[in-house]
Amino acid sequence: MRRGSISACLGAAVLLVSACVSRGLAAEPTLSEKLELLARAYPEAVAEVGQDTLTLRDGGPALPIDDGRQKSHAEKLASGDIEDSLSQIYPLGPCAKPPGVDFDPGRIRSEALMKRLYGGSAAGVRRDLVVVDWFGERLSVTSRHGVAKALQAVGRELASRPKLKRYLVPSAGTFNWRNIAGAHTLSVHSFGAAIDLNTGFADYWRWAGGGKSGAAPYRNRYPLEIVEVFEKHGFIWGGRWYHFDTMHFEYRPELIAIARQAGASACR
Repeated sequence: MRRGSISACLGAAVLLVSACVSRGLAAEPTLSEKLELLARAYPEAVAEVGQDTLTLRDGGPALPIDDGRQKSHAEKLASGDIEDSLSQIYPLGPCAKPPGVDFDPGRIRSEALMKRLYGGSAAGVRRDLVVVDWFGERLSVTSRHGVAKALQAVGRELASRPKLKRYLVPSAGTFNWRNIAGAHTLSVHSFGAAIDLNTGFADYWRWAGGGKSGAAPYRNRYPLEIVEVFEKHGFIWGGRWYHFDTMHFEYRPELIAIARQAGASACR
């Protein structure tokens, strides 16, 4: 190989590494690796990861991984497929900074997959709801895929830090079959797999004057040690989003697993 070609290759490699470092990544997993981590996150639901489809154990039709459409960010939010839902790497850790434009890891979801995981109707989800004690409140969350157990674990760990209680209660809610505000897609609250904390400390891009496409200036008033505990137990935080929702946590263990494999740190 000529010296010029070697230099070009090295230059490209440096640029790739620099891009990963700037995003807090050691190395981004491939789509196949992400899908395997998704399957491991929901072993009771996922039967097989195929080349183009995901087969679930409920006996229903296989879900396409990629619908073949080229989408804008807004289109991914409105009708994301499984590949879209894994396309942005969620960063972990007790740090927060204003996210880049349209950086919404986890806010892009495959509604078809969520319905297969948790139930396709309000009645279907309700069948698996259980009551969890949350600092004296009785909250309804799904028992599927370890959600209730994970939230109980978060509560036990945070209970040892009494100074944080004022941020946690009263909770603004868990199960609620509804669309996301201003959208035609279901909130993760619909599946009993999300919790909102005390709204007295909440910042939300719409409340802060964000328009249809652009978010308002970023703000967060929750201690980041709360975020770190939730992430430890499989929840992602809406405060990592460009379209931020700082009181919101939802159970997405596949994104946490991908973040760990990628070495994605919010503190870099």
